[in-house]
Amino acid sequence: MAKEKLFFAGSGGQGILLMGKMLSYAAMHEGKEVTFLPSYGAEMRGGTANCTVIISDKPISSPLIQTADALIAMNLPSMTKFENMVEPGKFLFVNSSIIKEKPTRNDIQVVSVDANGLAETLGVPKSANMVMLGAVVRTTKVVKIESVIEAMEKELTGKKAKFLEGNILALNSWNPN
Repeated sequence: MAKEKLFFAGSGGQGILLMGKMLSYAAMHEGKEVTFLPSYGAEMRGGTANCTVIISDKPISSPLIQTADALIAMNLPSMTKFENMVEPGKFLFVNSSIIKEKPTRNDIQVVSVDANGLAETLGVPKSANMVMLGAVVRTTKVVKIESVIEAMEKELTGKKAKFLEGNILALNSWNPN
């Protein structure tokens, strides 16, 4: 792996920034160079939210990207707005629970993930973001899934500890078949 550029996008309240943070912490745990650049609208919950994560074996000169190796779109406005960022041949992860339209491009790898549906089936409806993160990690292999779990164990403590078990379950739930 030289450098992987991932762009997570959705609306506030979908756990977009948490996905980026967990991936960043996992990469740091593995000794990789990482940048995490969050962005969200003033409205927060319900507004727009996105973040850029760059993971590399070498120092990263800028946290800004023009193109992405993986776009994670948790809602339709995000897919529509950012689909063109995806490098040809690279990945567009689509939350098929919410996004019913097909991407316009046919030169990218589209991975449909029923994130909300799987999370609800597991009994952890607020963990759709972790279902999606599991799909991203398993598909791209940018970090090990065990590193993401370790990051969760460090981040989800205190009052948040009650969410750990459900989030790990959600992270491990997606199967590409």
